[in-house]
Amino acid sequence: MISTATPAVKHTSKDDSVLKIALNLTGACVISGLIIAGTYFLTNDIAVQKAAELKNLTLKSMVTEADTYKNVEGKTDWYAASKDGKTIAYIVPAESKGYGGAIKMLVAVTPNGEVKNFNILDSKETPGLGDKAAKPQFSGQLMGKSAEHLKVTKDPSDKEDIMAISGATITSRAVTSGVKKAVDEVAKFVKEGGK
Repeated sequence: MISTATPAVKHTSKDDSVLKIALNLTGACVISGLIIAGTYFLTNDIAVQKAAELKNLTLKSMVTEADTYKNVEGKTDWYAASKDGKTIAYIVPAESKGYGGAIKMLVAVTPNGEVKNFNILDSKETPGLGDKAAKPQFSGQLMGKSAEHLKVTKDPSDKEDIMAISGATITSRAVTSGVKKAVDEVAKFVKEGGK
């Protein structure tokens, strides 16, 4: 008589070890995913709150005398800084290309188109040279300037315009250009009846 039974397949220890590794990896991924999801769930509200606090501190440092800071409707990342219900400045993002790449800033501009303040948020400029753009010796020159005087000069007798940082003319021009773009944008916004 001929047997039709199929012989039992023997699993080798190699097959068992591959299966064990796959199961261990799957378990580790599931556990890691649960830990990450739990951490996010527990810390997300705190992170959002801290981000809002940091944003408020930044806005307050830009226009210290304001008592309220509100988003400008229809404008991304624009804020109106007001005192006693009257807008005293708009805080707007600006960006220009410097020697080391993009220079990202926040610029506070009065409704009549003068620079109130600016803050460099991100810059890859040369340490010791380009980073001087954030120091009062250079940044102070821009305060109170309107668009027509936001141009860089190397002439020390020109007191109306912005004196370039020695050895960092490209950075000086980039920062001044970014600030001027912000002033021009605010002037256009106000002229068009923006509130």
